[in-house]
Amino acid sequence: MSHNHINYEGRLTFVRSLLKEKFDINGEAEITPIQYNPEVPFKCNNFIYGIILPPGSAPSTAFKQDSLQHGCVIIPPGSRDFILRLTNSDAEGMSPSNRVENEVAAISIASEALEASYPHMVPSVYAWNSTGNKSQQGWILEEWMSGSQLDEVFEKMDLDQKRNILSQMAGILKALQEAKLPDSYIGIGGLSFDETGRIVSAVSSIGGLGPWSSYQESFKTQLHHALEKADSSQYIRGWRANGVRDRLDRFIEQGVQPRFEALASKDERVLVHSDLTTNNILFDPGSGRITGLLDYDFSCVSHPSHELLQSLGDVQGQFRNPTGDDTEESTLMKAMLHGFPETLPETTGDVQWELAKALEDELAKVGVKRPRTIKGMDKIAEVHAVLQAVLPWRLSNADVLKLQSEEAILNFREDSEKDLIALLDRLGF
Repeated sequence: MSHNHINYEGRLTFVRSLLKEKFDINGEAEITPIQYNPEVPFKCNNFIYGIILPPGSAPSTAFKQDSLQHGCVIIPPGSRDFILRLTNSDAEGMSPSNRVENEVAAISIASEALEASYPHMVPSVYAWNSTGNKSQQGWILEEWMSGSQLDEVFEKMDLDQKRNILSQMAGILKALQEAKLPDSYIGIGGLSFDETGRIVSAVSSIGGLGPWSSYQESFKTQLHHALEKADSSQYIRGWRANGVRDRLDRFIEQGVQPRFEALASKDERVLVHSDLTTNNILFDPGSGRITGLLDYDFSCVSHPSHELLQSLGDVQGQFRNPTGDDTEESTLMKAMLHGFPETLPETTGDVQWELAKALEDELAKVGVKRPRTIKGMDKIAEVHAVLQAVLPWRLSNADVLKLQSEEAILNFREDSEKDLIALLDRLGF
């Protein structure tokens, strides 16, 4: 039995109890797990349930304006369909201190930013409970959003259909980049609420680090944190063999700052979704219209380049530091930085050139900040590449390690060190 399924019945009991005690729902609500696979070996970040209330029932808090929590709206009269998100306290790398507040605050900013051009794109939040610490069950009661999962059909679409989706994704990203951040929010990092309901900076939902005064500081902190975790890994052992650790320390002390100095817009801040992919988008198959942007679990306030390093991976828009000058991915990264050729290379490997070009065209049409317009983006990608290489997922995630043989782990450890050395060579360290 997977870790996720151990408390399956206990979670359902909790949901029923919550509906009765918190919202005074006495009838039998229909409770359906959403996108739940009991066989998945990785710990889920959240457990998501569709809730359909019995006919004639309504949550007792539906019309109490004075009882609303920060970031919440009144439940519309007659509402019966909801989404309930339960946090998983054992999720790998997630900070328990304010992950619920982080998501609710991000939803609040995103909703306001998207309302003019993409109304009802962001689910309304009706109520929530903080994790605070691991002893509390965090949850968010949200609006049920209509639509089908985009990731289930995107690959089967023709290029024109994909272009229609990409056009909307570009508009959404543009709106997020232009979202007005509250005056109460200082620096970059995660989000939370103060006692008066103002949105303020906080630790990030991933790792619990921050907040920071600068983009550069955020990367240096994350690099040091990754090295601390690498030190405690029985396989990585801090990369102390073969002089690699000394080179990493030197890069952090001497290589990070010059790369951020090359970022002309380093002080710019935007709301970052951090997981903007087709997996978190709902759409109407009939009209081709995007109907929902979901899952703000990883959201933060950061530089516009942060979104491009984290999101758009399944639509050929995620920017990475190339592994070599002659690879197909390296050619794509150069195109994203300097412009695509009139005649696109033939799609033979992992790069879908027509899709990548279509995305670039749509981003350009609406003026999205992207690698070609962010001076110094390539330098930030170098720092990000080192951060990723210091703590490879296959060597640091407990669930992934369990799926591999000892031989496979050691072989990957050897390959990872070679790749890390090659990266440091290219960067001059």
